[in-house]
Amino acid sequence: MSPDDRVDARQDIGPGSVDDLFRRAAARTPDAWALIDPPDRAHFTDAAPRRLTYAGADRAIEALAGRLLDLGLAPGSIVALQMPNVVESLITLLGVLRAGMIAAPMPLLWRQADAVSALGRLAPRALIVVGRVGAVDHGEIVIHVAAEIFAVRFVCGFGSELPDGVIALDEVFDATTRAPATSRPKAIPAQDVAVVTFDVTAQGIVPLAHTHAELVAAGNAIVAEAALTPGGAILGALATSSFAGLGSLVMPWLITGGRLALHQPFSPEAFLAQLNDEHCETAVVPAAILAPMQEAGLLGRASALRAVLAVWRSPEFLSAAAAWPNAARACVDVAAFGEAGIIARRRGSDGRPAGIPLALGSEAAIEVARTATGTLAIRGPMVPAGPAAGIEPGDPLALKIDAEGFIDTEYPCRLDRESNTLIVNGPPAGLINVGGYRFAWRELQDLLAELGEGGSLAALPDRLAGHRLAGVAADPERVRNALAARGVNPLVVAAFRDRR
Repeated sequence: MSPDDRVDARQDIGPGSVDDLFRRAAARTPDAWALIDPPDRAHFTDAAPRRLTYAGADRAIEALAGRLLDLGLAPGSIVALQMPNVVESLITLLGVLRAGMIAAPMPLLWRQADAVSALGRLAPRALIVVGRVGAVDHGEIVIHVAAEIFAVRFVCGFGSELPDGVIALDEVFDATTRAPATSRPKAIPAQDVAVVTFDVTAQGIVPLAHTHAELVAAGNAIVAEAALTPGGAILGALATSSFAGLGSLVMPWLITGGRLALHQPFSPEAFLAQLNDEHCETAVVPAAILAPMQEAGLLGRASALRAVLAVWRSPEFLSAAAAWPNAARACVDVAAFGEAGIIARRRGSDGRPAGIPLALGSEAAIEVARTATGTLAIRGPMVPAGPAAGIEPGDPLALKIDAEGFIDTEYPCRLDRESNTLIVNGPPAGLINVGGYRFAWRELQDLLAELGEGGSLAALPDRLAGHRLAGVAADPERVRNALAARGVNPLVVAAFRDRR
């Protein structure tokens, strides 16, 4: 890689952990609202919508951290989570970190097969879920996952009808909950691993470890590029189970010390109501719903909105995105390169997406390079510096890291010499992306071959979701049942839905 192909954008991210950020915000404004549930929460999960001040959230976080330690889990233990966008998801994440443990958030649509495959290498000691999400009983699913992973000692959950064997955690929201018997760690180094997220490559599911410092660096980059103000309100319609969700939603909330209203995508009416009722200045959304938001006129009816952050899990579609029509509100595109890093770029006066320049400011906390094979490589304070968690160097699932520390994202890119920018122009080979969920194409084909039902699957381009899956079989119901019985992602199961 030549010097001309690189972007140096390092910055001093400072000491401290993710929990330190929360504690500082709570100390400054203990009575300010911190976390707010979706108003339509009852439509997709148990319990009425919650609203927590920083003081109330701090009590719940402390109670959950103590509960985990009282169970006998040691600091450094991995705790896997699977939750929708509700207050419990953030309380659990921060409670795990306060206990000195490592959180491993899983995508919400993962079922038994994906969960077992992803967690098998990590040896998590506990699993935590919200019992009901829509019509799906995640409590029942996680019991079966735990049965296949020897290391799991405890299965915990929130909800009113948890299966036998699942430890209820709803008491952490009770203000009278007793103080934890086991003292928590007093200080957590910034270089300790905070979370493990799960990337999908052509070789399979890869667990990737991120330190507290890397998360803070990602959040700082977003705050700087979007010019977020301290104490502002953020509406998040993005899942927090990925590095992109953590870096562009959770960390900016903690860094700015404002309030975070959560939205479970996507109800236009509920979204607009939250924007106005909570006076949200910033909205963080999947890029796939950017165009529908514009077409529905939602942005024009949001009185306090100043900026929209659109997260592109398929960054190859970014360069062809429609122009941003609203000059009064900023649009910041956040390109997610798997779980390795994110790059945020504010759109200019013409409303067109910007390429990745070869001279980013220090706030980006990332360096980019174009490899000899024409793919985008990244390194920097937010980018993992070593192999994935639980994977040794030389393993087929290990990160591709060159001698200079650059990780190859495997996204093809070209150099636009006129603007001196890099343009991502294709997905990694062997992968398809359906609404932010990545699938290894070879694994899907092998799965259908194993079923022996004569089904076939096609991945069709989709301007909103990236791809959509379409399956054909002589008996679609039989294939659906076989896939569901194996605990396959419902996006794959739904590909074999009945068609006219």
